[in-house]
Amino acid sequence: MYVGRDMTELSMMPKTEWNESELAYFHKSLQQMTPYLNSEGVTIHREIIKEIEARGGFNRHEADWTHGTKPQYD
Repeated sequence: MYVGRDMTELSMMPKTEWNESELAYFHKSLQQMTPYLNSEGVTIHREIIKEIEARGGFNRHEADWTHGTKPQYD
């Protein structure tokens, strides 16, 4: 289960201030709802994708004892 700031709080902040788990969680959530999003939802999702790409994506090349290769948001 996601534990973090909700979309109401995050919508008042630039995407550059979101942490990786918030970007990952809301990207996955909006991706699953894509067919049902209005134009505002599509715009928010597009901004999240652009921020993820600007950070170089989520893939880590190596896993270690404390981190996997994908961000965990729950």
